[in-house]
This record gives sequence, structure tokens and C-alpha cells, in this order.
Amino acid sequence: MSYQICLLGASVAVSPATGNLITAPGIIITLILLFIPILVMVVLLLVKARRLFSMLRNIKQLSNAKRDDLTATEVGLDGVGLRDTILSNINEEANIHFIAAKRKAVVRPYTDPELTSLVLWFLISATCWLVFGTTVGEYAGIKFVTPDVDHQSWLSFGRIRPVHTNAVFWGWSSMAMIGLGYYVVPRVSNVAIYSIRAGYWSLWLINFSVIIGSILLMAGVNNGGGEFREYIWPVQLLFAIGLAITLSNFFRTVGRRKTKEIYVSNWYMVTALMFVITLTIVGYIPYWQNGLGETIIQGYYMHQGVGMWFMLFTLGLVYYFLPQQLNKPIYSYSLGILAFWSQIFFYTLIGTHHFVFSAIPWSLQTVAIIGSVGMVIPVISGTTNFVMTFKGSWNKVTNSYTLPFFIVGILFYFTGSLQGTAEAFRYTNLMWHFTDFTVAHSHLTMYGIIAFFMWACIYAVVPRLTRQEPPQATVGLHFWMAFIGLLFYSIPLMWGGTLRGYMWMEGKPFIDSVVMMAPYWLWRAIGGTLMWISHLVFAFNLYRMIAHRPVANINLPEAARPSGQKLELIDIQG
Repeated sequence: MSYQICLLGASVAVSPATGNLITAPGIIITLILLFIPILVMVVLLLVKARRLFSMLRNIKQLSNAKRDDLTATEVGLDGVGLRDTILSNINEEANIHFIAAKRKAVVRPYTDPELTSLVLWFLISATCWLVFGTTVGEYAGIKFVTPDVDHQSWLSFGRIRPVHTNAVFWGWSSMAMIGLGYYVVPRVSNVAIYSIRAGYWSLWLINFSVIIGSILLMAGVNNGGGEFREYIWPVQLLFAIGLAITLSNFFRTVGRRKTKEIYVSNWYMVTALMFVITLTIVGYIPYWQNGLGETIIQGYYMHQGVGMWFMLFTLGLVYYFLPQQLNKPIYSYSLGILAFWSQIFFYTLIGTHHFVFSAIPWSLQTVAIIGSVGMVIPVISGTTNFVMTFKGSWNKVTNSYTLPFFIVGILFYFTGSLQGTAEAFRYTNLMWHFTDFTVAHSHLTMYGIIAFFMWACIYAVVPRLTRQEPPQATVGLHFWMAFIGLLFYSIPLMWGGTLRGYMWMEGKPFIDSVVMMAPYWLWRAIGGTLMWISHLVFAFNLYRMIAHRPVANINLPEAARPSGQKLELIDIQG
């Protein structure tokens, strides 16, 4: 009853008659943030188109050149012509390159083969959960367009939706982060990981928890509500034990470090593990789960899971891999620490901004909104640090297949995070919160930030471990399908969600808003399909980086290459 009174009062206070949609602060901020990724995509496409036209023009000019211009008479050097000298090292076995060659991964100092195996198994498991989870998500998205596609209870939207979210949260993102962490933590500590065996215990416990949890969710056995904590407590306990083992392993490794200072990456990753274990305990102990307490805890659990687990850990990885790929130190260690402490201070306050105008005390809602505004500090600090690290090295982007993923991750880290601040204002929260706009926002953050950063780090580290590069064409295909698919997915949902919220505020029938959303849900399915196909391409790329295949160094003379089998010619430097 109190919630209805608050909502009615809010609707009157910001009704269309007294409030202007376009001039609301949250709307203005969101429009600006929405324009930024569109502008970046257009610029990138224009640069690609310019390079393509230049290449086609050069090909046309070369085709018009006469071959007899390259004769021995024009050189006149002991009867040896230009073709026999300058062009004598042509390798006719190599494939024609239709795309510009990218810089290859540099082989790093010795990495323990057992650690390499552990990291790869984490990444393989994560990729399997990415494909599985997004396949389920793709099917759930199709149901918005054709809701009667099936009549099986275990395939109903209410069951497969949490299967999708939990598989990509705890299976894909968490396992990819932990696997990469097992590479970074000992590397920046300049010491071997404390226990390889403990790492495998974490691997199997987390895998088992997601497998069992997915089966139970499809069978209708769940925790009875609470987004991202649908797994029943015995299942989540397996996950928590796996995290606790990882935390102990990382903590002991950092404790044995040979460096005096603790590098900023370890600050972020170890702290993230501490927070997620705390979240699991708070979210599942029933002591706080009565009445409004459950609502407040749900806001805390859900938002801290995103900000203090996924975001914090991922930023720690970026602080290692981005400088590594640019071959230069991070711009400012101090900015990294400022972002670290300010995120801990502000992010832990913002959970209840999901329940503005509810029966939760008004003062607690206000604190959450203030904390959301305070998130401007860590977001701008982190973004500035990453962008300034690129200073003087932007020319490296065109020759790298990892840096574009980092750029998109940084782009959405800024726009997606500040969009969350814009959504926290009371006017925009009233309009957007229960609409598809929130779905778009969650994908901009968890996909645009976390997934793109994960892919960047994986493409950076796996070739260093296996000395096998992914096919450049399919890496580009993966990047563009994921990026364009995300924009096709999110922008229509944000636009449609805004119109839907406005219809509700005007008091129009709910079913009218459902009919209105139909074309936007179609775009959601189209964008989701592009994203899903890009994941299959990524899985193929990971396979090509890991699976052994007969290769030969194109820089070696033919006589020095292995004979008797068909070889793939690759460029191995060093």
C-alpha cells in the first residue's frame, strides 16, 4: 500500500504535464552517453573503409603496371634483373593476405607448463559456459518474438532466463576472470603460484556448481527469487568454496612475492575475491531475509556482485594486460589507487537505487542516489588512466587485434557506468526501472565492459602460452559481430523502454506498451543473434590458439622446414 502511495505521488510530481522528458538531467546524460559509442563505431568504420579503398586503388594501379617493366635490361647489373634480386625471396606457398597483418604475440619468459594447463582449462571451461549460456539467452530472446515456440515447462521463460544469467555470470565471466588471474597474480608477484592443485579444486568446484545449478533451475528448483541468487544454497556453497580456495591461493602467492610493493592488479583481484565471498554469505544466510530486509539485501547482493566482483576483478586484469599490450607502464599508479578506494566507498552504497519509490526508507534511497553520483570519481579516474596510457601509442591499434577490444571495453566502462548514474535519479528511475531499458543497461555493462575486456585479455595471453595465433580474419569477425550486435541489441531496447515508461506515466493500458515493444524485441533478437554467432567464432578462435597443428616458420628456408606433411606457414618472430 505504501509503495502504491509513493509511486502515485512520484507520478504526479513528475507527470508529463509538469515535467519535460528531454530536459530531465538523467535523459540528457543518457543521450550524450548513447551518442559516444555510436560516434566511435562510425569513426572506426570510416577508417576501415578508407583503408579498404586505398588498398583497392593500389591493387588497381599494380594491375595496370606492365610486367616487362621488371626486366634485366632495366637494372643492368651483371645480367641480374630486378625480378631476380629484389623479388627473389617471394614465398609462393604462403596464402594471399586479404587483411592487414597484425602484430604477433611476443613470447614471454618461461611459464610453468602446469600453470599454463590450469589457465587454459579455466578459459576452455569459461568459453563452454559462454556458448551454453548465450545459446539459452538467444532462445529466451526469440521467445519475445514468438512466445509460443514451445510448450515445455523446462523451456519456459521463467526457467531458462536464470539459467542464462547464472551461466554467463558464474560460468563464463567468473571462470575467465579467475583463469586469467592465475596467470597475472604470480607474474606481477615474481613468484610461482602457491598451489596448482588448489587451482584445479577451484576449477572443478565452480564447474560442478554451474552444472548442477543449471539442471535444477530448468527442473524448477530454485532459491525462490532474488536475481543472480537463484541457485539453492548447497549449489552456491560449492561456488563459494571454490572462491575461498582461490582467495587463499592468491593471498599466499602475494604474501610470498619477491617485490616490495603489491602491484595494483593484485589489489583489485584479491579485494574482489574478498567481496564476493562476503556477498555470498550475506545473500544466503536467512537472518536478514525477512520483509524489507530481503529487498535491501537483494539490492546489495545484485549490485555488489556486478561492481565489487566482476568489475573490480576485471579492472585488475586490465591494469596488467593493457600496459603489456602497449609495451609501456600504466599512466598513473595514483589514479589507479584513487579509483580503487573510491569504488569501494561509493559502490557499496548504491544497491537500493533499484528500489526508488518503494517502502524502503526514503533516506536510504537518497544515500543510494548520492553514492551513484559519487561513482563518477572512480569511473573518470579509471577511464582517464586507461586512455592516457594510450597516449603516444594510438598508432599501435591498427596493428593489433587485442587493442580494439580494450578500446571498446574502456568506451563502455565510461558510458555504461555513467549511464547507471543517470538511471539512479528519481525521474529517470521512475521511467526506466521496470522497462527493457534496464535490460539494455545490464548488457552494456556486463557485455560491453566485462566480456570485451575478457576477450582482449584472452587474445593477449593464450598465444603467449601456446605460441599459436588465432586467424586474424575470424578475430575481426568476432569483434565486429559482437560490437554491432550489442548496439543493435541495446539501443532499440533503450529507446523502446523510454517510450514504454512514458506510456506508463501517462496511465495508458499495460497491454498497449506490450504491443508497442514488439518491433524493439525483434531488434533485440537480431542483435542477440549477432552476439551469439560471435561467441561461436570466438570459441573457434580459442580452439585454433590451443589445438596443436603442424606449422612451419615462414621465415625459415624451405629446406629447414619439416617435410612429409602439409604445413601451415606462420610468421614466428624470435
